[in-house]
Amino acid sequence: MSQSAPWDTHPEPLAVDSAPQPEYGSGSLADLLPTLAAGMGVPDMTAAITELTPADRNCVFLIDGLGWEQLKAHPDEAPFMTSLLGTSRGGTGRPLTTGYPATTATSLASVGTGLPPGAHGLPGYTVRNPETGELMNQLRWRPWTSPRTWQPYPTVFQLAEQAGVHAAQVTSPTFQNTPLTQVALSGGTFHGRLSGEDRMDLAAAQLAAGDRSLVYTYYAELDGAGHRYGVESDTWRGQLMHVDRLVQRLAEQLPPRTALYVTADHGMVDIPFDEEHRIDFDEDWELRAGVALLGGEGRARHVYAVPGAENDVLTCWREVLGEQFWVASRDEAIAAGWFGPHIDERVYARIGDVVAAARDDVLIIASEREPKESAMVGNHGSMTPAEQLVPLLEVRS
Repeated sequence: MSQSAPWDTHPEPLAVDSAPQPEYGSGSLADLLPTLAAGMGVPDMTAAITELTPADRNCVFLIDGLGWEQLKAHPDEAPFMTSLLGTSRGGTGRPLTTGYPATTATSLASVGTGLPPGAHGLPGYTVRNPETGELMNQLRWRPWTSPRTWQPYPTVFQLAEQAGVHAAQVTSPTFQNTPLTQVALSGGTFHGRLSGEDRMDLAAAQLAAGDRSLVYTYYAELDGAGHRYGVESDTWRGQLMHVDRLVQRLAEQLPPRTALYVTADHGMVDIPFDEEHRIDFDEDWELRAGVALLGGEGRARHVYAVPGAENDVLTCWREVLGEQFWVASRDEAIAAGWFGPHIDERVYARIGDVVAAARDDVLIIASEREPKESAMVGNHGSMTPAEQLVPLLEVRS
């Protein structure tokens, strides 16, 4: 992290266009399912990830919280997935970019719809609902709003099913009826299984159930371990060992003519518990001045200003945060392509008047408003490689 400047001076703010750009249209999470569906003949799908060879049966196994950099740093805990980084098993391994922000609700919507955040409309952990003026948590869907009004586009699974592809999701039964599943991952049949082993076995069976199949399966516990204990903890390493065995279990059961793709929704970074690395919005009068709502999360903030104070808030956040964050106005972030090549009209006002993305190992916490989130060890959301890059590992049968 950069040396802190004296209280009465501030480093030169980072240029907005110096932030790493997600590879929308060629190598982002939003490009994966359309590429696979195009290879199975689903109409109106584009094979944007050009190096992927079409297969009759495709499975996406999404491991919540497994970043590319974290996987490469732990070969002993993940020997099977590490072997997929090369070509020894007939596949290839490369990173994808998640899109911005690198957070679960946004990424799952990008995966399932094949659209970037500016189109599907889930551009953060919490964002303002322009219709009500309230912050909406898009992971937990609170306060409730109509899912199909919030995200009206069909999922790739729905389009694949309409084209005669056998589509299925195999995940925890608790996700079956959630609004996030409805808007991001619905289509075909849902199969709830509690254990990871049962999910792997059933995913293999669902792949074999059709001549053309598109199957999604998911594992969440690695992410939970990272948030609670950090990505260098024994608990996180143990979860990585377990999920590596799950990937191998599924790979060894693939029916003929199948491609398995292992990916993730974001990476993660551990943030120290001190005032230098955790800036408390609730204790910082400068950052609070002129702010009506604080959205997003610690490393990817949406800041909603009191009407008329937008420019003052932008200036203040740039001065206070100096070189630690990329700080942009809404229009600057949109023009820089942070949320994709275009923004739907219904999504525009969901994005903060000011958008702040962490560059250093730093958080903007809110100890009173967000006590649970402020206490997490592992965090994510921004555009650093540790958060933004996720694996795309391939096994073919």
